[in-house]
Amino acid sequence: MTQTILYARVSTLDQDLTHQRTHAEKAGFHIDEVVADHGVSGVSTRLAERTEGKRLFDMLRRGDTLVVRWVDRLGRNYEDVTETIRLFMKKGVIIRTVINNMTFDGSTTDPTQMAVRDALIAFMAATAQAQAEATKEAQRAGIEANKGNADKYRGKKPSYSRDQFNTVVDMIGAGQGASAISKATGLTRQTILRIRDDQAASEAALAKWGI
Repeated sequence: MTQTILYARVSTLDQDLTHQRTHAEKAGFHIDEVVADHGVSGVSTRLAERTEGKRLFDMLRRGDTLVVRWVDRLGRNYEDVTETIRLFMKKGVIIRTVINNMTFDGSTTDPTQMAVRDALIAFMAATAQAQAEATKEAQRAGIEANKGNADKYRGKKPSYSRDQFNTVVDMIGAGQGASAISKATGLTRQTILRIRDDQAASEAALAKWGI
């Protein structure tokens, strides 16, 4: 009997995973089990090295489906993400994303379909790493701006969480419109457009508040 497993990850212990399952179910996925890692970085920690992530390699069997919000849940390192997806495909596991409803599996033998599939995997993995690097740079900028001046006015506290910010960035990268993103995150269109128009400043605002 095949199963559908949702893998979720948040980078800080106080972030909530609930909306990742809710988002998946609203997209039509019937989740049998959720495997989740809390407080784990997708940049520095490979999936196979995470407490819960490594369980997937034993749990998933041929014909099973692995659901992730976006490929950055598997990792934010290009080589790690592409290697992980290909490994699961070789085992006969189907990988599906909630955002944009992408499907990756190793069943096709048509060379053109394989080329398109592999190109999409490479593009998505590269985008995940690029976004991670941009986030780190924005965090460094925010820390530097406040160094030596603990009382410096930090501005208005962001109306979005780190997880909401990441979802907005992911969905924008996937070509989703503001209305769809608003429905998925609960944020206003104005907030989404502000993040879209200046992701670095939006990320810096989170960093200033230690979010």
